[in-house]
Amino acid sequence: MSFVVVIPTRYASTRLPGKPLQDIAGKTMIQRVYQQACKTAASQVWVATDDARIEAEVTSWGGQVLMTSIDHQSGTDRLAEVASQLGLAQDAILVNLQGDEPLMPPAVVNQVAANLQAHPDCVAATLCEPIRRTEDFRNPSVVKVVADDRGRVLYFSRAPIPWPRDLALDQNELPDNLDARRHLGIYAYRAGFLAEYVRWAPAALERTEMLEQLRILAHGASIHLDFCCEPVPAGVDTPADLERVRRHFVL
Repeated sequence: MSFVVVIPTRYASTRLPGKPLQDIAGKTMIQRVYQQACKTAASQVWVATDDARIEAEVTSWGGQVLMTSIDHQSGTDRLAEVASQLGLAQDAILVNLQGDEPLMPPAVVNQVAANLQAHPDCVAATLCEPIRRTEDFRNPSVVKVVADDRGRVLYFSRAPIPWPRDLALDQNELPDNLDARRHLGIYAYRAGFLAEYVRWAPAALERTEMLEQLRILAHGASIHLDFCCEPVPAGVDTPADLERVRRHFVL
């Protein structure tokens, strides 16, 4: 199996300014993510950015980096430009690894790429994990996903889905038989599909939920879904998250 890992990275972050260049035990976050990606089976690893500071940082330790447009609205748009710049074949697989995931298990990256290769009827593949806590199920920042019996995504939502009809609003425990799943923000795409995706206008559902992956479903295409093969530690969104990850690297 051959695939390319792309790490779309922006400098700006509302909750954690300059997030990619934050120090984690002597290395920047983007270097930690890049080095984790290099442990996968990927044939190439690239950072895609629109910021000269990030380009200089990646170049300083010998990483591969591509400068992309400042006009991209999403990481998927940036990924499509990378596929074009690299001249990848239509069936080449790219994995979109977020630049704030320094603890992403390499096996999970390999898994999502292999899943897409194994399902040619799907234009993308992604992963999920079970939701155990009621507070996560109700939290709009936790994206939920439901799938059919063949492992094809039916819908992504910030709302608690699937909703058990008899669950009381003040109930603290989720029913044992509730198949609630948290979507993990890792994707595999084919280069040819990315070129098609960026020509599509944002979908109404996408604008409502503020979830770009709904554009794919709105156009009738299929996304493969699987449970992640290993637990995926939370990424870095806040200063508290950053401190948690720093502690991991100094233990």
